[in-house]
Amino acid sequence: MQSGELARLTGVSTDALRHYERLGLLPKPPRTRGGYRDYPPQALERVRLIRRALSASFSLAELTTILRMRDRGEVPCQKARAMGQVKLQQIKQQIKELLVMRKQLEGILEDWDSRLARTRKGVPARLLEALPNGLRRVDLPRRFTTSSRKEGKL
Repeated sequence: MQSGELARLTGVSTDALRHYERLGLLPKPPRTRGGYRDYPPQALERVRLIRRALSASFSLAELTTILRMRDRGEVPCQKARAMGQVKLQQIKQQIKELLVMRKQLEGILEDWDSRLARTRKGVPARLLEALPNGLRRVDLPRRFTTSSRKEGKL
């Protein structure tokens, strides 16, 4: 099957397929006489596996490690399990940080509501200037930010 069909069936771009090839996630397919990539049927399941793993927060680098081990006949199950455990711990830490951030933001909004109630209409309340020093910043994963791009859609 050609790149366009594989891309359509898996919901990724043809650029993403070429990127997966460069990383070694997807074996380079043979070419047709016309020079087009001719993916074997198992490429469909491989790309679907990559997409599922990405949605479970595995990185392309991690997948490269795991899938190269598989391709060499090794059994990367314990490595994949250990990576998953690290991800779980990271998520738990992010949740703790987000809870702190939520509490801070709730307090800020209460203060801002109070300031707005005391400020005459048409007069700036200078809300941003009232932000406290030492706020705890939480670095959110890209998928939680408004400017995130879809991973894998290169």
